[in-house]
Amino acid sequence: MAILYAAVWGILLWLSTVAAYANPKACSGTCVNTHDPSIIRRSDGTYFRFSTGGKIAVHTAPDITGPWTYKGAALPSGSSINLGGNQDLWAPEVVLIGNTYYLYYSVSTFGVQDSAIGVATSSSMDVGTWKDLGSTGIRSSAGKPYNAIDPNLINVGGTYYITFGSFWKDIHQVVMKSPPTAVASGASAYQVAYDPVKTDEEGAFVFKYGSYYYLFYSKGQCCGYDANRPAAGGEYKIMVCRSASATGGFVDKSGKACTSSGGTVVLESHGNVYGPGGQGVYNDPTHGPILYYHYVDTRIGYADGQKQFGWNTIDFSSGWPVV
Repeated sequence: MAILYAAVWGILLWLSTVAAYANPKACSGTCVNTHDPSIIRRSDGTYFRFSTGGKIAVHTAPDITGPWTYKGAALPSGSSINLGGNQDLWAPEVVLIGNTYYLYYSVSTFGVQDSAIGVATSSSMDVGTWKDLGSTGIRSSAGKPYNAIDPNLINVGGTYYITFGSFWKDIHQVVMKSPPTAVASGASAYQVAYDPVKTDEEGAFVFKYGSYYYLFYSKGQCCGYDANRPAAGGEYKIMVCRSASATGGFVDKSGKACTSSGGTVVLESHGNVYGPGGQGVYNDPTHGPILYYHYVDTRIGYADGQKQFGWNTIDFSSGWPVV
């Protein structure tokens, strides 16, 4: 009876944890075509959403809730980087530095290390204004410890870092020149997160809140759920570690190093939400810090093209992000 009681209690505890996740907040207009979203708000109040595919699809809205409207491709001619995948760009990251917007993107094909991170610039983010500058110098090929995709830029006291990586030896970071169009002279990439057993971490995003830098990342299988759904729990989920430094020493809530399989779950499958990931964090003027991501709504479909745009407010009051 004690064993049965323990088993039932364990199941109830798991269910209560899953049930505690908030559902995605409101989204209207075009809430699909949103794989690996990047959100940024222009000074005139217009929200921009950039996403994987369509040579970086661009959507705009007057509010984070929408209505989102498709505007076209950021880089309609693809990338000048001479690698396979230069017409199918992935995982955009858009930031404002001074009066210039920087769009970082990935050039790769699925399952290989022949990859590079490129950059384009614009003064407005409007479709038709982006100038491709080509490679940042972050590249990978067979034998490298990382795969050069999924860029995220952070400015730490005037020094720029790009955190990147996917599978192989997971997530790395490198210091950039200023302005951050290329790797700093003599700089080498170093590891900041790694699961040596599953090696299934990617999509890093570093966000400072209070005294800590939070390393958000996606873990698990990202894609192809309609044809090849993983065992329960093997799908995408959003994880986090934190550090007092932006450049390493990240640990999870239990104190386990993020470079030794550490990581605390922020958001995972629950209810009709399946495989949330490809996340970023944005400090919204109305809602405060928000976690944005793509996910599958199981009532709609599991195909990559059916992934939805999700967002939730973040509560950092415990010192750890809760949605």
